[in-house]
Amino acid sequence: MLVKEFSFTLPDELIARYPASQRDGSRLMVLNRQTAARSEIAFSQIIEWLRPDDLLVLNDTRVIPARLFGQKETGGRIELFLVEPTGDTCWRCLLRSSKRCRPGQIIRLAEGVTAEVVEQLGEQDWLIRFHGSDDFESWLQRVGQMPIPPYLNRESEELDRVRYQTVYASESGAVAAPTAGLHFTQELLGRIQEKGIRLARVTLHVGLGTFRPVRVERVQDHSIHRERYRVPPETAAAVAATKARGGRVVAVGTTACRTLEYAADDAGQLQAGQGEADIFIYPGYRFKVVDALLTNFHLPESTLLMLVSAFGGKELVLSAYGDAVDRQFRFYSYGDAMLIV
Repeated sequence: MLVKEFSFTLPDELIARYPASQRDGSRLMVLNRQTAARSEIAFSQIIEWLRPDDLLVLNDTRVIPARLFGQKETGGRIELFLVEPTGDTCWRCLLRSSKRCRPGQIIRLAEGVTAEVVEQLGEQDWLIRFHGSDDFESWLQRVGQMPIPPYLNRESEELDRVRYQTVYASESGAVAAPTAGLHFTQELLGRIQEKGIRLARVTLHVGLGTFRPVRVERVQDHSIHRERYRVPPETAAAVAATKARGGRVVAVGTTACRTLEYAADDAGQLQAGQGEADIFIYPGYRFKVVDALLTNFHLPESTLLMLVSAFGGKELVLSAYGDAVDRQFRFYSYGDAMLIV
């Protein structure tokens, strides 16, 4: 299977650089993978496509303001992008600087905090130790900038602190949002529960790999990134109960989908636990847990589009994407959504 099979033409004006005025005000394409039927509704009407026996699985990761700006001792400006913690005061970071960094270098940050360059882990990948903050998370919330996706082609703004975060985000650690969940309001989630639809949570801390382009020709040759995940015991129990009563497990986003599929055993039983998920889902994969998928519209030739194509069928999904372009749906993180049933 070739990566170029997942290509399509997307006009630049269809990239949603800002969110809709209301979270649930986006458009929703509903795609039936058995009949190939598709329809369009307002996202707030998603409840019409959910059943009382369904289980909606949400990824409750919280995006950290991962971008920091500082100065080297020589006065040069430097950008740090936090990727993941590796200890009490150490983080794996990407560094962007006009001149090459070196181990032992000290970077001055806001409020008297400094960052020590410990060692190089990759081309732009460094181990950094932070000094001077008693409460690093609170300090980061004050001075860090939200890591909005690079394809938005703009600097982060104050609105991104709220809108590039789901209303149910609680577990800090992601450097990208689980964007399918951005459409939900607390009021809409309340109405969903009133209908008898259950909610459950998993955590998958979305990493930078979600933006990493696929640079191989064959899909199977791509190496997927690893991301930290957790499946609580109550979620494993809720999935088992849903299957037993004949309900559907509805994954909210590709991250929730990947977590559920990675944590399931060969018999399709979801196992509680935590670790690092590195499952690469592309057409030919047999889904063990997920029965319906809510997702945004993704980049051409991306692993996310490959996952959606695996679930909905490659030809059907790519046809729906062509339809979405023709009907001027908004694409990517702040764009419209698709529900595959």
